[in-house]
Amino acid sequence: MTAVNLLEHFSIRQSGESFLVKMIEKKQFRAAEKWATFMGKPMLSMLVQEYVDRNKLKNAYLIVKNNLQQEFPDVHHKYKESALKKLAEKACWDVAEAKANGDRQLVDYLVYLAMEAGYLEKVDELCNRYSLEGFPKAQEHEAIFLQHCFLNLNELGVEDIIWVDELNGLGKATCHIEGSKVVGLDCEWKPNYVKGSKPNKVSIMQIASDKKVFILDLIKLYNDVPDVLDNCLTHILRSPRILKLGYNFHCDVKQLAQSYGDLECFKCYNMLLDIQNIFEDPRGGLSGLAEKILGAGLNKTRRNSNWEQRPLSQNQLEYAALDAAVLIQIFYRVCDHSHAADALDGHNKIEWKSYIVSHMDNPRKSRKESRLRKEPEPEVKDNEA
Repeated sequence: MTAVNLLEHFSIRQSGESFLVKMIEKKQFRAAEKWATFMGKPMLSMLVQEYVDRNKLKNAYLIVKNNLQQEFPDVHHKYKESALKKLAEKACWDVAEAKANGDRQLVDYLVYLAMEAGYLEKVDELCNRYSLEGFPKAQEHEAIFLQHCFLNLNELGVEDIIWVDELNGLGKATCHIEGSKVVGLDCEWKPNYVKGSKPNKVSIMQIASDKKVFILDLIKLYNDVPDVLDNCLTHILRSPRILKLGYNFHCDVKQLAQSYGDLECFKCYNMLLDIQNIFEDPRGGLSGLAEKILGAGLNKTRRNSNWEQRPLSQNQLEYAALDAAVLIQIFYRVCDHSHAADALDGHNKIEWKSYIVSHMDNPRKSRKESRLRKEPEPEVKDNEA
């Protein structure tokens, strides 16, 4: 910004719009804003218009909100709409709604974005919450759409979703799960889009058996009965008699350790099978794999929900349950080599047993603990095929 500083120092105002444009083209935005401020309101107006023309709406908004609101009344909403669109593209509907802050024009725009993206459930939800009229009802269309495109709990044989947030429920869930030979595991947490901030705590853990899915409210159980929660999950996660299925489970392991580092249950796991490791092509994630193996994918429209709200909506509960339950059905299909052979190009059978991790220590150890060990962390050991 040397040139700008010199011009300011000697009060030289001969350089005009061309000088401003050159700074913008060279992406020297701070210098351009400093120069325009020095030159006065007409030059600031030129800068705002340049920003708008170049779709740099945030830059324009930050200038306009100070003293140019009358000259540029639409910049505020253009910027807000741009921010909503970016969030909608990430399916961050709850965050986008919070950003709209009840503004009718922005909420209407959010509804249009949901319609355009095919998130019909969100359309109805917003219309009901804000008493919006004039939008087509989407529930009937969505029911048909979901029925034909995505897996549902009935197809996976799930008879019950059980919410667990108190002592008795945790005990019953543990007894049921300990009687199962195979369970599916998954976790959910509220997304955080603030750069540099710590990720949110894991909110829920889903544990699915053949017929039931237990959804543990980790936040409440940790606050109310941490010792019992630790003991119950230790029995489950370290049991050599229960095969635990996950998908990209190392991500959940890391997040659990960050969220509840003082609990022993998340420091060691036995008998884990990460379904993702069996397949060479991870494209499409769990939904893509389900479609490949079971013939239909998963509805991911609730993926970035606010998982810390209580109570969770029925749609959130079903989404969470599906993610854990589908792992069991994929596993059963994988075990049946005659059905699963076509899933892997060039393979006659899937050697899933070789992917079972018989023992795994969580790599997130404290520095103090690592120093006390005086030896390297134990390596992951696999069962023999």
